[in-house]
Amino acid sequence: MTEDPLSPFRLDGRVAVVTGASSGIGFRLARVLHDAGARVVAAAGRRDRLDRLTKELERATAVACDVADDAQCRHLIDTTLELYGRIDVLVNNAGVTVVNPAETETPETFRRVLDVNLIGAFVLGQLAGKHMLEAGRGSIVNITSILGLVGVGQIPMGSYAAGKGGLVNLTRELAAQWARRGVRVNAVAPGWFPTEMTADMFATDEGRRWVRSRTPMGRTGKEHELDGAVLFLASDASSYVTGQVLAVDGGWTAV
Repeated sequence: MTEDPLSPFRLDGRVAVVTGASSGIGFRLARVLHDAGARVVAAAGRRDRLDRLTKELERATAVACDVADDAQCRHLIDTTLELYGRIDVLVNNAGVTVVNPAETETPETFRRVLDVNLIGAFVLGQLAGKHMLEAGRGSIVNITSILGLVGVGQIPMGSYAAGKGGLVNLTRELAAQWARRGVRVNAVAPGWFPTEMTADMFATDEGRRWVRSRTPMGRTGKEHELDGAVLFLASDASSYVTGQVLAVDGGWTAV
């Protein structure tokens, strides 16, 4: 009998940690992994929003966490293991952005952005990865950006681009180190999606026209269009995939 081709995408019985889950992409992805069968630990700095999310989900727990704080990262992983005894999936989604010309961006601001977008992802990847390595299996999905793959210039975000570019190659390096030990590390690089972080960009006709004109598909991403990519990389559907960066960008990085 032919195996159900959709069964590898299921996450029944698994535990997934999603950071930046209080809004935008993270809020959506927590729901997607939950609906695929996972028990979800939703983490972010805004506990009130997390509580609203987890009340709507049958198998979800909220943990307040600033990923730039190492102690809070340890608390997140320790709490997950105390509650569920395992971590099968980590989605490093938490991120911040600053629009500032490179000649005026302060080193303090630059470091803060990297603390969240790159170092926090490393710390959580390391902490969850140790458990996954002991278990001999696990999947880490880093949410990077097209700005980690190409420059833009017209929207000056040096710290954001640096952090996301670092996350792209951190993904490859961790994948290479852990591939023979059962832990896969991949990344999704979203293009332009309307979220809380990009609200200012899409608040004007000029901003919306700029994205449409630069994107080969002629539009922004829709809310659901990251679901399949992340679920694919989080699940056994991608069991022979590691070290890859999947751009979901309407063709932005193809030209």
